Amino acid sequence: MKKFFLSAAVAVLTLASCNNEGSAVNTVETMKTPQMEKFDKAFKSLGDPQNRPTEEEKKRNTSELSDRRKALLVPASKELILSTGVTENELTRKTGGDMSQIIVWATQIYMQKSDEIRRNLKSEK
Repeated sequence: MKKFFLSAAVAVLTLASCNNEGSAVNTVETMKTPQMEKFDKAFKSLGDPQNRPTEEEKKRNTSELSDRRKALLVPASKELILSTGVTENELTRKTGGDMSQIIVWATQIYMQKSDEIRRNLKSEK
């Protein structure tokens, strides 16, 4: 009889834990849009060995990213900007194709969306 109750208790606990796995807790990370995730990954890729500043880039001693490193961020930046409903023409008109302006604009959008997610999470609690 003890074995039966013990088995039943283990079965109930197993089912309960499986049920909880399905209801993932919402966090800022889980609520990011695919474009936000790509933008995030692009920035993280700057730390990859092949994308780190070269000796020549370090000698320039500037806080601005090199054109080579900016080029790594631009595709994800454009995708994030375009996901907000901005057209390609409007993007080109507002930035003149300047990589720095595109990255700054995308960063502002990313921060704004992250703040929105945080506010939504607070209101859910």
